[in-house]
Amino acid sequence: MTPSPPVRTVLRRTALVAVGGTAGTAMRLLLGTLIPDAAPGVLTANILGALALGVLTARLPASGLRVMLGTGVLGGFTTYSSFAVDAVGLWGATPLLAAGYVVLTLTGGVAAAVLGLRLGRREARS
Repeated sequence: MTPSPPVRTVLRRTALVAVGGTAGTAMRLLLGTLIPDAAPGVLTANILGALALGVLTARLPASGLRVMLGTGVLGGFTTYSSFAVDAVGLWGATPLLAAGYVVLTLTGGVAAAVLGLRLGRREARS
């Protein structure tokens, strides 16, 4: 069993996530004004966030900055809960569109993360 990190470390990381999350949620709100339709905006945020997290993970070693940017900013920017609510809402009106939205979000997100990791690793070798 690994020992728990010191309280000071936990508080520091929590503060970094809070600061990053504030920025990420503000960016998500801005994106929502640019793409006002719920599902396309959520899809865009989640795929861009997956791509950015892939690059970030490949480029930055585990650190406070990575916690702030990855967990904080990108965690606040992306939104699984909105994706789930949108998918259920679409299902009631257009089940085929809902299924496409779910498949596109999941496969697009994984593909974007893979691409981000590859891009980040490629740039790191240069």
